[in-house]
Amino acid sequence: MSEDHFQADQRLVRVNRRLDAARSLDEVVTILRDTARQIAGSDGIAVVLREGDRCHYVAEDAIGYLWRGNRFPLDACISGWAMLNNETAVVPDIEVDPRLPAAAYRHTSMRSLVMVPIGSPEPVAALGAYWCSFVSVDEGTVYRLEALAEATGAALARIQGNALA
Repeated sequence: MSEDHFQADQRLVRVNRRLDAARSLDEVVTILRDTARQIAGSDGIAVVLREGDRCHYVAEDAIGYLWRGNRFPLDACISGWAMLNNETAVVPDIEVDPRLPAAAYRHTSMRSLVMVPIGSPEPVAALGAYWCSFVSVDEGTVYRLEALAEATGAALARIQGNALA
């Protein structure tokens, strides 16, 4: 294991502890915004919440502005695809992947991405990691993002359960 992967794994352990202690949706979103980019080793991340038939990009940590604050139909973006299919999307080249509208990315510096659904059995959110170059994302990075999404889903379910109690 490379030193970078070891450090990312250690960050994931610390983030999981923070998620276990989170008390609100806002706190969970802040934890992801502040930590996911380092865990993924990416140039940017986005936290996306599902709102009915739309995706709401609620937080970002990126080298430039992307879509924070915007809402898109679930069937019109890769975060929606990941949530609707409950499946991780690994996209080495955004220009050629039919699951996302390449034209929407032309004004950005993004070239590759991974989008992971959050929540089970039906995803309620997604976490995206973006790169400014064409990359083949390694299995370890995908695993860490999926593990982060799983811990986030557990935190959100716990918070929602506490709100209903």
